[in-house]
Amino acid sequence: MFKKSLVPTVRLAVLALVCFHVSSLFSAEGRKKNIILILADDLGWSDVGYQGADLIETPHIDALAKNGASFSRAYAMPVCTPSRAALLTGKHAARLHMTIWSEGALKGPTSRKLLQAESLHDLSHSETTLAKHLQQQGYLTASIGKWHLGDAGHFPETHGFDVNIGGNHWGAPQTFFWPYSGSGYYGKEFRYVPGLAFGSDGEYLTDRLTDEALKVIDEAGDQPFFLYLAHYAPHVPVEAKAEYIAYFEKKLKTGMHHQNATYAAMVKSLDDSVGRVVEHLKKKGLTDNTIIIFASDNGGYLGIDQKSKQTTATTNNYPLRSGKGSCYEGGIRVPLIVNWPGVTSSESVIAEPVMITDIFHTLARAGKFDLAVEFPNDGVDLKPLLLGSKTKLKREALYFHFPHYYSTTTPASAVLAGRWKLLRYYEDDRLELFDLEQDPSEEKNVAAAHPQVTENLLGKLKSWLKKSGANFPMKNIGRRRR
Repeated sequence: MFKKSLVPTVRLAVLALVCFHVSSLFSAEGRKKNIILILADDLGWSDVGYQGADLIETPHIDALAKNGASFSRAYAMPVCTPSRAALLTGKHAARLHMTIWSEGALKGPTSRKLLQAESLHDLSHSETTLAKHLQQQGYLTASIGKWHLGDAGHFPETHGFDVNIGGNHWGAPQTFFWPYSGSGYYGKEFRYVPGLAFGSDGEYLTDRLTDEALKVIDEAGDQPFFLYLAHYAPHVPVEAKAEYIAYFEKKLKTGMHHQNATYAAMVKSLDDSVGRVVEHLKKKGLTDNTIIIFASDNGGYLGIDQKSKQTTATTNNYPLRSGKGSCYEGGIRVPLIVNWPGVTSSESVIAEPVMITDIFHTLARAGKFDLAVEFPNDGVDLKPLLLGSKTKLKREALYFHFPHYYSTTTPASAVLAGRWKLLRYYEDDRLELFDLEQDPSEEKNVAAAHPQVTENLLGKLKSWLKKSGANFPMKNIGRRRR
C-alpha cells in the first residue's frame, strides 16, 4: 500500500507515463501503433463533404474527420511527385530537387520564355523514408497503389517497403478498369498496374487496391504495420462505375460548383475505400491501436478530360482560386485528417496552417527516429495541435516552389506567413500579395498598397530558397521570337 502522502506524486508519475505513451507510437500497453496513411491523387480541398462539397458525397471521409482532427489549412506541393517525396522524407521538394512530376523532370517545354528548373526523376537512396524508419523498428511496411518516385531501381522496395502492389514509375493508369492496362490515353506507350492479376471484367482499380490493403492488415498478424494506401483516384482518366455515375447525374443541378458526375462517382469509390478500411479495423479489433491519416497530394485538377466523354471541368476548387499546378490556394491547399487514438479528440478542427511534410516529422518525433539533420521550415511536430493546444507552431512561414510550367501557372514561388501570402513569378518578376483573412479567394493583389509587407516576405522567400539550395528556371536564350 502506498502512503497517503505519496498518492498525488504517484498519480502525477502515472499521468506523465500515460502522456508519454499517447504521444509516442506505443499504446499504454506498450504495443506499437499501426499506421495507415491514405493519400488521394488530385483530390481538391473542397472535394469532400465536410468542407462544403455540393454534388460530391464523402460520408466515410466526413466521419473520419468527425471522429478525429481535421485541418482546414493544410498544404501540399502544387503537383504529385514533389508532394509524395516530401511526405515520405519530411523534406521540402525544393530541398530534394524534386519539384515536378517524374516524367516532367526528363524534359520540359523549349518554346517558352524560360527553361524549367532542373528536377530529379528519382527519389535518391540517400534519403531515409518514413517506411525505412518504421521497417527498422520492426514494422511490416506496405505500399499499395501509386508510387511515381522514380524508375525500377527506385521503386518502393528500395525505399523501405516490404510490399509493393500497384506502384511503378507512372503517375496514372491507362484505365481504372481491369486489367488496368493498354495504350492510347497517354499515347502509344503501353501502361499497366503491377501486382493486380486474376481480376475480372468490371473490376474497379480503387476497389481492388482496397482489397489488397485489407490483405496487408490481415497478413500483418501481431506485427505492427505501416500501410501506405496511395490511391490513383481521382486523377484522370475520369472513369467510374456506371451505377455511381447514374446516381450523381440524377443529383446534378444547375448552380452547383461541382458539375462533373463521373468525377463525383470516382470520389465516391475513394470514400468507399476509407469506409472499408475503417470497418475492417473494427472487425479485427485494431481501431484503438491504429493511427489513420488521410490527405491529398495537391489541389484539384481544373482541366477537361479531353479523352473521355466529359465536357465539363474535372472539378472546381471554389472558393479557392485556381487548381493543381499553381501556388494559389486551389493548387496547394488540401484535405488533411488525423485520427490518432489517445491523442486526437472528436470533432477537432485545426485552423493553424500546416504542411504535408509535418506528417513525417510528427511520426518521427513520436517514433523517436534518429534524424541526423532537421529543417524547421520543412516540417514540424503537430502533436501539440493534435492534443488540443491553441498555441502557434514555432514556424515563421510556409514556402512553395514550382519553377515549371503548367496549365494554371508559369514558374513561380510563394511564401505564406500569417494572414499574408506572396507569390513571385519568374517570367517577369511579378509579385502578388494577398491578405487571406480579408480575401481568401485571392482576388485582389495588394502588393502596391503594402510595400513593406511585400518587401519583407520577398526577403524571407529569397533567403529560404537560398538556404534550401533550390533550383531555378533559366532564360531561354535559344527561343525564337514570333
